[in-house]
Amino acid sequence: MIEADLILYNTSQVHTCASQGKPKKGKSMSDTGAIEQGAIAIKEGLILEVAPQSEILKRYGSSKKLDVGGMAVCPGFIDPHTHIVFAGNRINEFEQRVSGSTYLEIMAAGGGIMSTARAVREASVQDLVEQSLPRMQKMTEYGMTTIEIKTGYGLDLPSEMKMLQAIEQLAALSPLTILPTFLGAHAFPTELKAEPETYVNLVVMEMLPQAMEWFKGSSFFQKGLPFFCDVFCEQNAFNLEQSTRILTEAKKIGYKIKIHSDEFTSLGGIGLGIDLGATSVDHLDVATVDDQKRLSMSETVGVLLPGVNFNLGSTHFADGRGMIDRGCAIALSTDINPGSCPSPSIPLMMAIASRYQKLTPAEALNACTINAAFAVGVGKMCGSLEKGKLADLVVLNQPDHRYLSYEFGSNPVKYVLKKGNLI
Repeated sequence: MIEADLILYNTSQVHTCASQGKPKKGKSMSDTGAIEQGAIAIKEGLILEVAPQSEILKRYGSSKKLDVGGMAVCPGFIDPHTHIVFAGNRINEFEQRVSGSTYLEIMAAGGGIMSTARAVREASVQDLVEQSLPRMQKMTEYGMTTIEIKTGYGLDLPSEMKMLQAIEQLAALSPLTILPTFLGAHAFPTELKAEPETYVNLVVMEMLPQAMEWFKGSSFFQKGLPFFCDVFCEQNAFNLEQSTRILTEAKKIGYKIKIHSDEFTSLGGIGLGIDLGATSVDHLDVATVDDQKRLSMSETVGVLLPGVNFNLGSTHFADGRGMIDRGCAIALSTDINPGSCPSPSIPLMMAIASRYQKLTPAEALNACTINAAFAVGVGKMCGSLEKGKLADLVVLNQPDHRYLSYEFGSNPVKYVLKKGNLI
């Protein structure tokens, strides 16, 4: 008998979300790899085996067992697109929006991203950590075990570097896996709004090299984790030419690539991301059918952010159903941020995606686990319950995984385990 550190048993089903080393597409999105009355053997933070309970208890022994009371188990959730490091709030802008102002109108008037940038510039690293840590804790309570975190609320070199330092401190304070993304090209700062090329030059010539130098001295580099560069390619933000220049230079010096694209207007960002081998292209609310077809033939994951549409009161959502049917690899994210989606709950995103983007509960689960892992470049490490992967998992408070999409407004998570430890 093989000795394990922990055996998790008495489940209704274990949904492995296993994917044969790649993100799920098409019909495979409907397969959660369910094992009836499954059990999991864990050792040194990794999964030894997932199999029917009778087989696990026959092959493995452990002084520590977790009886989950007949509930369903799935991989820990992964959020591939977040902005949780920020200062202040945008409650006033929320009130303006529900009174009729649009997101782009608020942004053009100096609100939106620049409102948060002003607060971030005034905050210390410690301020950012203290304000962001509770948000991370809320996400953990909703089942999150891996989180990507972007900069992009500094918009000058000192403040962007300050955000990177805060992200690294958060990673040291949390058991979660944190993945950093440099998003200096999130918006044009007020002081250079009339000189956009001056700011693009600053991003390319100063910010990108210094952020990469920081990364190479960081704990993320030591752990072998990826470092991303992202750009907001959108009307009133960075045009296609500017986005191309920034991302091409970023790739040249070692960044992995992401892009905010097709949220409000289609400027060609999806094609740019695919051409550059982007790990993900995100938002995609107005993605054309041709771009969806291109995405389906690539290795890039499309990240949908339905909470943004919901929060902005929009009746138009990204065509999740069409993307899956056309063969795209689709992930879901909260996009948690102070303006367009102040929500820490990935189960809520699953519920919205099922109703407005017509994802089945199984597709939504795969989109928040294995596909989300590939959307941040760690699909070989986590995102599914398979031998040798991190023992990151969620025990639901229901025996059926479909409650994740069916029920909303409450927390469906009973236990969260990170590397085999209850957190």
